[in-house]
Amino acid sequence: MERSYAPGKWSARMILCHLADSEVVFAFRLRQALAEPHHIIQPFDQDAWASSYSSPNLSGTAALNAFLALRQWNLRLLKDLPQTKLLKPVTHPERGSMTFNILFETMAGHDLNHLRQLDSIAAAETSCPPAR
Repeated sequence: MERSYAPGKWSARMILCHLADSEVVFAFRLRQALAEPHHIIQPFDQDAWASSYSSPNLSGTAALNAFLALRQWNLRLLKDLPQTKLLKPVTHPERGSMTFNILFETMAGHDLNHLRQLDSIAAAETSCPPAR
């Protein structure tokens, strides 16, 4: 859990913490965007949030469980949304105007890069010879 995919990059545990935190953020953004007309998305500083990831209380297993539970909850919310909801306008202060559907697609794709990072860490782990 403490291995990273490159020097100076997040460890597997930190990536899992980030995924859990990001899913919390997406959960809030999705629900606010559905509830409010012309919602303005609140940005967050992922590096500031990551400053807590060095805490031994934030285990990778707990972060993974949180991410999986939140993702399932978000998917249930999104499962049968009508087209009118998908086309709702939202605004991100840094990215500009978009539709709710773009916000949804951003959530759906966010984890893919991080999953590749975790795959890279796992591949490096399995290719290392056992310690003697």
